[in-house]
Amino acid sequence: MGNFGKLPLVLFTLSVLSTISTAQDFKCRSPATCQALVGYAPVNRSSISDIQSLFNVKNLRSILGANDLPLNTPRNFTVEAKQVVKVPIPCLCTNNTGVSNKKPTYIVKKDDGLYFIARTDLIQIGQNLTIPLPCSCDDVENQKVVHYAHVVEAGSSFGLIAKQFGTDARTLMDLNGINDSMLIAGEPVDVPLKACNSSIRSDSLDNSLLVANGTYAVTADSCVKCSCDSANNTTLQCEPSQILRPHKAKWDTCPAMQCESESLSLGNTTSNGCSQCTYAGYNETSILTSLKTLSTCSTPSNNASKMGSNWNFLLISIFILFLNM
Repeated sequence: MGNFGKLPLVLFTLSVLSTISTAQDFKCRSPATCQALVGYAPVNRSSISDIQSLFNVKNLRSILGANDLPLNTPRNFTVEAKQVVKVPIPCLCTNNTGVSNKKPTYIVKKDDGLYFIARTDLIQIGQNLTIPLPCSCDDVENQKVVHYAHVVEAGSSFGLIAKQFGTDARTLMDLNGINDSMLIAGEPVDVPLKACNSSIRSDSLDNSLLVANGTYAVTADSCVKCSCDSANNTTLQCEPSQILRPHKAKWDTCPAMQCESESLSLGNTTSNGCSQCTYAGYNETSILTSLKTLSTCSTPSNNASKMGSNWNFLLISIFILFLNM
């Protein structure tokens, strides 16, 4: 099966792959795999479950997290026509280009209007067609990011896109290798969404977890929910997810999530505001935590130091006053 190019993310539906685009590739310098995001707007009213099925997303919670929807959002949650939904996809980087890794796929059905494919490739009913979508895994300006394939709207500009997603126009133009005059409505452009820093250990089963600004992710066999709000805090904020345990879960109940040295539960902070129990990953038997010192710490020693500085300032001021008398 040949490479059919990249679909405009807004124009394919559940039953017919109607249009193929010649969208430019997304840069991806080093061989890698990661999770990326693509924007999808259904032509007709749809449901979050339909979109999950269309993109072959294993877990509905990953779509909910990508769009910051509550964990209890029902599967039949309505997505209006042309309403953009961020969809997570696995990304594979090879030959300096990123493309979705064997997903999504489409099963050819009887009477599907795929003449444009049949002209160059023999297809059969029931055959799986892989739909390549643009993505990347690269850091941007030494910053960990989640790459989002944003579909350009009519009349848009890099300035408007940058303002919407908390970046700057120059970064977007450099990343995509084009300027405003080359933007095409309906085509995707690469938008890097800042990811929060984390304390996840390299030996954790989710060591590659990146959570983009304005999103959350459920990890550790659904026991932990981690959120990112890089506008207010650059560090990943994790807490117990409170999700009921599914029957196919790794553990019957979630393991303890506590920092033993301070007897703090995951996500909690010491009374003096100096330390927080943070998520450090998980393995086959346990959930890992670490005690992190916070930059907002206000300890008695700090207060004493500030008081000493204030007294010194007062004494110097009095001394100067006497000299001028």
